[in-house]
Amino acid sequence: MNSQKLTCAFFAISLLSISLHASDKIVMETLDSQGKKRNYYLFVPGSIKSATSVPLIILLHGSGRTGISLVEKWKDIAGQEGFIIVGPDSSNSQGWSTPTDGPDFLHDLVESLRAKYPINPRRVYLFGHSAGAVFAMNMAMLESEYFAATAVHAGSWRDEREYAVMDYAKRKPPLAIFVGDRDNFFPLSSVKATEAALKERGFPLELTIIKGHTHWYYDQAPEFNRNAWDFLKRHELNEDPRYEVYRYNRR
Repeated sequence: MNSQKLTCAFFAISLLSISLHASDKIVMETLDSQGKKRNYYLFVPGSIKSATSVPLIILLHGSGRTGISLVEKWKDIAGQEGFIIVGPDSSNSQGWSTPTDGPDFLHDLVESLRAKYPINPRRVYLFGHSAGAVFAMNMAMLESEYFAATAVHAGSWRDEREYAVMDYAKRKPPLAIFVGDRDNFFPLSSVKATEAALKERGFPLELTIIKGHTHWYYDQAPEFNRNAWDFLKRHELNEDPRYEVYRYNRR
């Protein structure tokens, strides 16, 4: 078999492999990470082909929820725009914690998906709501050279001690915060203080304050997700991602 035929055969096999994995349904899968089995919800649009390099968005849920709560809300736009979404479950449904939930777990998740799907490693993004929003911001700082950009709904740092996570960032990752002016969990005072702290350190931040909006995400999710995607898709790492193994006591 000549080289041209070998190339065609390999391409056909690759297409078959992707088509077997891709579908228009949300599937729950498990991953062995750091010695534990972790659940996640995955949506890979049926339009994904092996010849296409596509973005990946990691969706981090709010307290009392699981990963499917965000994947269900992002499924339509992911199908329309042609990107992959994954919603992992936190180890404790009431919130996310470091280092139990990341960054190592998120890194394991991304790399396992990259082994199966044509994900562009320079276009891996974070999106979070509420507790997941705060965790997404923290992960953006800890792994600033791994995640291209982060968008969050209803989240901010609420204690000046939380600002210290910015010290870990080796790159200034783009961030977007969408928050309602009637959010009781993340009042505008904490959001504005977070904005000031980030901008003082030179981080590119886009803040959108939604008039009359509370903390509730789900009813208006399609609009919020569209705005978040419009922000995220503008950003890409300038070089291949670098991942730094997190050491909890390294500081």
